[in-house]
Amino acid sequence: MSEAKRIMLIDNEEGLCRMMEEVLADSGYVVKGYTRSFEAVEEFRAGAWDLVVTDIKMPGMDGLEVLQRVKEKDPTIPVIMITAYATVEMSIQALRRGAYDMLTKPFEPEELLYRVKNALKHTQLLEENRELREKLVGKFRFDNIIGASTGLKSVLERVEKIAVRDTSVLITGESGTGKELIAQAIHYNSPRKEKKYVAINCGALPESLLESELFGYRKGAFTGAKENRQGLLEAADGGTLFLDEVGNLPMNVQKTLLRFLQEQEFLRIGDTTPTKVDVRIISATNADLKEAVKSGAFREDLYYRLNVVNIHLPPLRERRDDIPLLAAHFITLQNRKFDTALKGLDHDALEAATAFAWPGNIRQLKNVIEACTAMESEEYITLPVLSQFIEIPAPAGSGEAGADFEGEGEEGDYAVALSRFELDYLKGLLRKNRGNIEAAAREAGMNMATIYRKIKKYQLRREDFV
Repeated sequence: MSEAKRIMLIDNEEGLCRMMEEVLADSGYVVKGYTRSFEAVEEFRAGAWDLVVTDIKMPGMDGLEVLQRVKEKDPTIPVIMITAYATVEMSIQALRRGAYDMLTKPFEPEELLYRVKNALKHTQLLEENRELREKLVGKFRFDNIIGASTGLKSVLERVEKIAVRDTSVLITGESGTGKELIAQAIHYNSPRKEKKYVAINCGALPESLLESELFGYRKGAFTGAKENRQGLLEAADGGTLFLDEVGNLPMNVQKTLLRFLQEQEFLRIGDTTPTKVDVRIISATNADLKEAVKSGAFREDLYYRLNVVNIHLPPLRERRDDIPLLAAHFITLQNRKFDTALKGLDHDALEAATAFAWPGNIRQLKNVIEACTAMESEEYITLPVLSQFIEIPAPAGSGEAGADFEGEGEEGDYAVALSRFELDYLKGLLRKNRGNIEAAAREAGMNMATIYRKIKKYQLRREDFV
């Protein structure tokens, strides 16, 4: 059973303070009430409390000063402010100083419990994301390879052993599993790390260009060969050449590559004198090379030369424990790139992301996180935003399929329509409640901080809705 949450109450009205104590204690919280704000602040210690609930109007030290003093001691603790009236100006001042929410007197016990539950859920999210960041720092990794799952650890232990041994490696796995990252890890943890790492996608070039790119050519070897050209194999001398999607090599290139692996030398196109280089070959494929050998599409002797050591990367659906770490890593990268402050995925979004099969593997996860960070206006990536980019199963009995977001044109149309609806809804809500943020938030089922963020997002002025 989880430990009961600890709440500090501060209100100079003794009767109200006692009532709140009883309501919260009956719900399983550990509560201590204070009627003197100076005493409460004096006894406050970071880590000793999970939440502070304080009145704003109090003699001596008012609630805003309490908020400031508490935040100086523990910047992460949520604070709910209580007030007899919630003006826009006062609420903005409290939220700017770090208040999590505002609660207007008089209020029902259910309203107090609802606000407290939301604030503590916020704290739990912060704690979960702090733990993720700690895991990112202490995880088992090579450079940009993120993860702590058993499957990935096994792969990296194998990488660590073979990196120092100068032998050919074949990396297999589905598209998007990070095969090139593994190739880079092998190179940069090997004795060749001070020399060049050169990569080529064998499936991205036509046969004629692929041969000249790999092996180079002599001047006059063919029409357009106006000078000698060094190939990638020669450029990687002393280092590592990574052949991605090696199963796409045409037969004539396979033959030349086989000779190099046997003799450590090759002929440029149009040359009669062999060129000798010292290069380690690492290759990768998402195809079944054994089947390609059986069908005659891939040379058997070349297959065994490339596959001296095999490393197979599991798909992301088989290492679900790594999804929260990878998502946190990609969010951090986006925050740095665009100077944003997203804190992670909320509970529902993280649960959905972990359950999703990710057919495009890590590459798809990275792209989805980038898209979500561009669309999200909350502190955390929420399920409605995530569901625009991956298919979320509908709740049982709903009879509706989950959203599957496709197409750039649709994305633009959807985003514009959503923003227009949200702006119109927000203006109407604020006009209806005459600018009272507390009442607007209650009617919309949001907390006040969300309303203020949306006012800021759309640059609304008070005259726009009052």
